[in-house]
Amino acid sequence: MQTTAAPQTRVAPAPTIQDAHPKDAVIELRGVRKGYGSGERRVQAVDGVDLVVRRGEIVALLGPNGAGKTTTLDMLLGLTDADQGTVQVLGGRPSQAASDGSIAAVLQTGGLLSDLTVAETVRLIASLHGRPALERVPEVLERADLEKIARRRVSKCSGGEQQRVKFALALVADPDILVLDEPTAGMDVTARRHFWDVMRADADAGRTIIFATHYLEEAEHFARRTVVMNRGTVVADAPTAQLRAGLGARTVAATVDAQDADGILAELRERDEVTELRVDADRLTLRAADSDAVAAALLAAGARDLEITAPTLETAFTALTEH
Repeated sequence: MQTTAAPQTRVAPAPTIQDAHPKDAVIELRGVRKGYGSGERRVQAVDGVDLVVRRGEIVALLGPNGAGKTTTLDMLLGLTDADQGTVQVLGGRPSQAASDGSIAAVLQTGGLLSDLTVAETVRLIASLHGRPALERVPEVLERADLEKIARRRVSKCSGGEQQRVKFALALVADPDILVLDEPTAGMDVTARRHFWDVMRADADAGRTIIFATHYLEEAEHFARRTVVMNRGTVVADAPTAQLRAGLGARTVAATVDAQDADGILAELRERDEVTELRVDADRLTLRAADSDAVAAALLAAGARDLEITAPTLETAFTALTEH
């Protein structure tokens, strides 16, 4: 195995898409800070976050464990207050938006009443929001794909099915904003696809959706905008496609004959745009800003089975959150 080390490409945070005073903003965080504990044990969970979300956006909130995602969502829902800065939902206090059903959530935490059936659970929560919510129960059960298990006790539901019940509970008040914390955890592939089909339709109808997830492919496929947090701060905020492409380099892989490898490597090392160059057995892999030119050089040198891969959201996420 032959390798050559090259400096890693530095990835600057993608440009923000926030305005100073957007007219269609439904969520605004300005200079928000939140910490826990005191003295040497104090943890700064959120450290100066500025974030604006507009009506109808689907925003993915990404970050490693401890990045501050859940604390940020808790402040949006009025479950905890900021130490500094301002948090507004629909122009007012988050707790007010939560109490009147304008914002709802599907969270990882929080239990369901195990002795009730799925339908009874949804009707119970709907009754707290008045007659219009009760009238929406059949529609909500259909949209959450719960009709077939409506008579099943919650205790007999799988983890993914219980997550769909929580989704239905979030929909009964017909909220303007949905906050989702790992919303598809435990769901199978079919349920996840159905869930995001519903989310797309809701966003197209004007509902705002902000979700935290560890499934990077969900953010890549469904979020029109991605916000990356690390150590309590926003390190990138941009349209998802722009963030993914912001690395500016593609991965190029090709098969080379052993007798040609040294010559090909020597030529590639002279190219400034080539980084992360390595050879495993007879397979050469590198990253290049000008992938077309590198591919042409490889083919001219006798390489075969050429593959060029565009940057993924995972590579952008890794570059932005690695230390």
